[in-house]
Amino acid sequence: ITNTFAELVDKKDNETGGHIIRMVSYSRIIASGLINHENEAYSITGKFVSEIERNASVHDIGKVAIPDAILKKPGKLTPDEWEIMKTHALTGGEIFKNLKESLKGFNKDFYKIAENIAVGHHEKWDGSGYPYGLSGTDIPLEARIVAMADVFDALTSKRVYKNEFTFDDAVQMILDTAGKHFDPVITKVFIEKLDEIKHVYVTYKDYK
Repeated sequence: ITNTFAELVDKKDNETGGHIIRMVSYSRIIASGLINHENEAYSITGKFVSEIERNASVHDIGKVAIPDAILKKPGKLTPDEWEIMKTHALTGGEIFKNLKESLKGFNKDFYKIAENIAVGHHEKWDGSGYPYGLSGTDIPLEARIVAMADVFDALTSKRVYKNEFTFDDAVQMILDTAGKHFDPVITKVFIEKLDEIKHVYVTYKDYK
């Protein structure tokens, strides 16, 4: 089901095909660096890593509800258009919340991680993100991981409204926003895993 949802977004937004391949890989690599982490608040299992890998691809499922005139606009969005664009996070969360509730007889937490990722991947460590303005560890761990993977790929990818940054420049931008946009602990893991991150970047950077 999650793969089908990811394909729906790919058909809706023609910039996301290569983006999904890369950001899912980045998410898996970052998450794997937290297995048995010394800080219990960050220590996860291989099963949790697999859950993130399976569900990271649907982080933008809410974009199916965004009008094409906004989603595919070849330029910067107006403030009003940006407010509409931001609704994709809540819409994505609602999709998985409803799906989860319809399956609660099977497993009450089914798709909870997908819901958290869809809603929370634009929240920021300092509370300046959306849709709820959550901060710190109030943001689900899986959303904090996917947020970094998502932004890093966006920085290193060309868009209709911007050119791509170099790998090194994008890494520096991640470091510069640790403790503001990104969780400092996850940022440290990202740097520790930089060789693996760069391998994915080099391998798939030309995928569209």
